[in-house]
Amino acid sequence: MHPRSITRRRLADLTVKVLSAVSSLIALFFLGWILFEVVARGAAALNADFFTELPRPPGMQGGGLANAILGTLVITAMATLLGVPIGMAAGVYLSEFGLDSRAATAVRFLANILMGTPSIIIGVFVYTLLVLPSGSFSAYAGAVALAIIMLPVIARTTEDILGLVPNALRESALALGAPRWKVTLGIVFRSAKAGLITGSILALARISGETAPLLFTTLNSPYWPDSLNQPTANLTVTIFNYAMSPYADWKAQAWGASLLIMTGVLLLALLSRFMFRSKKGR
Repeated sequence: MHPRSITRRRLADLTVKVLSAVSSLIALFFLGWILFEVVARGAAALNADFFTELPRPPGMQGGGLANAILGTLVITAMATLLGVPIGMAAGVYLSEFGLDSRAATAVRFLANILMGTPSIIIGVFVYTLLVLPSGSFSAYAGAVALAIIMLPVIARTTEDILGLVPNALRESALALGAPRWKVTLGIVFRSAKAGLITGSILALARISGETAPLLFTTLNSPYWPDSLNQPTANLTVTIFNYAMSPYADWKAQAWGASLLIMTGVLLLALLSRFMFRSKKGR
């Protein structure tokens, strides 16, 4: 076996560096282009009416997406209330109790499959499970679909974060006679608090732009959401409908809604990064 020459190794190293740099620049270019287009087109649609008024009938100028903004907040809040506790409980089981048992291995396997499942399939599943039997689209169904999407993300994130807590803390608390559940909630959770919140924020950002599940579960509405058991306005489906319409005013509002969602996801991502850095700094 002959050793490779230094020149060939340096050339291969330089080639990989150049390809990596070019790939990064291409990705940044398209990301910047997308951000520029959304900001440039969406900022013009943002005004007081956009946040306070209902949509106007097709073809009429003006109006806003206040009902869709409220509906999105309500559906996302319900999904968070459903998905975060169950996902964290699953993560605690995997990290603290199940460990390498067969049941825990099966849960991890199913969570990995669910993480790779297209969201539209989850939407069809919830449509069959909740919408068809009830005979109506609803905010509840949309929240359940988004919660299912959140579940595996939070479960695996919780398991990873709790796994970073030193075992010495658990052993010290157990040696003092503390029950296992108190050790988990009072010691392990407190030590991993920032990481758990970060994982929840990332899961929230994951569902913020989902459209397909809501098309099958929540649908849309031009009215205020006065009941959670009926079709409910939301930003993502509104963007889909408005962007496909022939009306220029609706398309402009679709850009405004896109900017609103993009800003929300960006703020959530920055918040999670800030909290993660704060945790590392302590």
